[in-house]
Amino acid sequence: MGIQALGYLGLHATNLEDWSGFATGVLGLQLAGRSNAELAFRMDDRRQRIVIARDATDGPAFFGWEVEDAAALDSMAARLESAGIAVTRGDAALCDRRHVRGLVHCLDPFGNRVELVHGAEVTSAAFMPGRCLSGFRTGALGMGHAVMMVEDVAAGLAFYRDILGFGVSDWIERPFRGYFMHVNGRHHSFAMLEGKPTGLHHFMVELFNLDDVGQGYDIAGEQDGRIATTLGRHANDLMTSFYAKTPGGFMVEYGWGGRVVDPATHQAEVCDAGPSIWGHERLRMTEAQRAEQHAMKRQMAEAGLRAPVQVVAGNFAMAPGECAWWEQAKAAGV
Repeated sequence: MGIQALGYLGLHATNLEDWSGFATGVLGLQLAGRSNAELAFRMDDRRQRIVIARDATDGPAFFGWEVEDAAALDSMAARLESAGIAVTRGDAALCDRRHVRGLVHCLDPFGNRVELVHGAEVTSAAFMPGRCLSGFRTGALGMGHAVMMVEDVAAGLAFYRDILGFGVSDWIERPFRGYFMHVNGRHHSFAMLEGKPTGLHHFMVELFNLDDVGQGYDIAGEQDGRIATTLGRHANDLMTSFYAKTPGGFMVEYGWGGRVVDPATHQAEVCDAGPSIWGHERLRMTEAQRAEQHAMKRQMAEAGLRAPVQVVAGNFAMAPGECAWWEQAKAAGV
């Protein structure tokens, strides 16, 4: 069995203090551990999901991908080695730091540290969010997703798709080129956008309730320069979200209502409508890119593109049909 989920994320940071306030006060994560050199955060029953270590630079430190058990870990290590990729087995001290039973690590084509793990530790202590919210959608879907900026998408596909076995959900060509990949039902747990500068573009956490996202948007909006991309809805994974600038300079997507796919039957396809159905004004884009995105959204609107809201049990209530005309139009197949 292959990779099952994005289990955890490690980040380098030049300012741990800013991260502490941002992760708890804006994102609502729980500070689970603190030292002079490192912060650890919870978002569910796992001992830790995000680890931030003090460093001279900001950016990704490691990505923790989960497999089922020790046998699956050995199988993935052998697959990597047969492809000519150097694999190192983590010692007991590293496993203790990551709170897992077993770990191997290697480098992807872009120099990012990829950790494959099994047996992640859980705790019976209740999750205590940093601000009032309903909770994060994790479980079998993993902690969320990570998106990288890369110079060579083909090299990334050869590693993540062909060796590690990630499935391609879809890809886009405009206003930038990108591939979105799944390892479970989450539409994408990993994606690559082609361009510069290379590095972590953003990571995503998904909330159970839309109001959690809206309230986070209000909080982020009160902080000068914190909003990087305005509230909107994606065309491929149907996520309603906004993007905030992290203390590390890259972004975090704060979302709700992400689409689930069936990995066994899903067929990859190009998403040529554009990255977002509405909103998501990308404030860091060039004027030309933003103009192209505006035109694509107008085309979607004029074509009447609509997508059903993706909900989970307990976070919605069915509304009665109050418009007699609309009910008649639906019945007539209009």
